[in-house]
Amino acid sequence: MVTRKSTRKPNVSAEELTTFYREMLLIRRFEEKAGQLYGMGLIGGFCHLYIGQEAVVVGLESVAEEGDKRITSYRDHGHMLACGMSPDGVMAELTGREGGYSKGKGGSMHMFSREKHFYGGHGIVGAQVPIGAGLAFADKYRENGRVTFTYFGDGASNQGQVYETFNMAALWQLPVVFVIENNQYAMGTAQQRSTSTPDLYTRGAAFGIPGEIVDGMNVVSVRDAGAKAIAHCRAGKGPYILEVKTYRYRGHSMSDPAKYRTREEVQKMREERDPIEQVRSMLLTGKHASEEDLKAIDKEIKSVINAAADFAKDSPEPALDELWTDIYADAVPQNEVA
Repeated sequence: MVTRKSTRKPNVSAEELTTFYREMLLIRRFEEKAGQLYGMGLIGGFCHLYIGQEAVVVGLESVAEEGDKRITSYRDHGHMLACGMSPDGVMAELTGREGGYSKGKGGSMHMFSREKHFYGGHGIVGAQVPIGAGLAFADKYRENGRVTFTYFGDGASNQGQVYETFNMAALWQLPVVFVIENNQYAMGTAQQRSTSTPDLYTRGAAFGIPGEIVDGMNVVSVRDAGAKAIAHCRAGKGPYILEVKTYRYRGHSMSDPAKYRTREEVQKMREERDPIEQVRSMLLTGKHASEEDLKAIDKEIKSVINAAADFAKDSPEPALDELWTDIYADAVPQNEVA
């Protein structure tokens, strides 16, 4: 089943539109600041930005309920912010500081919040998919009505562990929404060059998992598709696949010059399909907000992000003895060490 474009006016309130605008802009400004700090040498290692994909996670989080879980890959900053994690804690983790969500030891790709039911940030391609099914298995066992959002990309959709997970999720009718964030280039190879089927959501057909394609640049479309998928899972009908067609404006990571696509292609997407600009236009044309109102929101968000950057820079680096905390492994007695 594929979602078709509709000519009907979207069913969305002015309050919802304003919330979408604010939350997507928060992610955009956060990622822009993260890119700046990376360029200054304050963020080390890998750093994968979410610029352009904001509508995906904001749309889906708008239909989530308290207790629902989420797990994703290494392009994770936007997911953290959308589920309510603090910009201060996320930015401090990016800069490897004590005030970060993983005490400065996880960095960009590895953060976690039990309070917000965010189970990572995972650096291994596709590794989060079976873990997401495990989270859903626990909820089905507890009969608590919760749903897990398991995010992965178009590149990860070719991983074998994804199909093993599809099989188990369908067999056990797990309440999991598999979200394929198809930004069309994976790590740097166009989908048509790496994938034999044009529609990734059909990968679930062999296991009896229903799914659909969603316009990932339209936050209202994502919200509506997410509500449908969640209802399917909460009704005990098993997993659902959303292939959300989106687009990242930056390279795979900060070290990627993205020479596999043209500047004209990126510029065209920015000008014609930008998710934030679409909502901005709806707010203005619907007379739900003025230019001054939107400028005030932007100013407020920039203040929040600047404060997060200051918090990160002022937070101390982890103490050396933190190397030995939160390590889950069998201890070897000193006298047994060769």
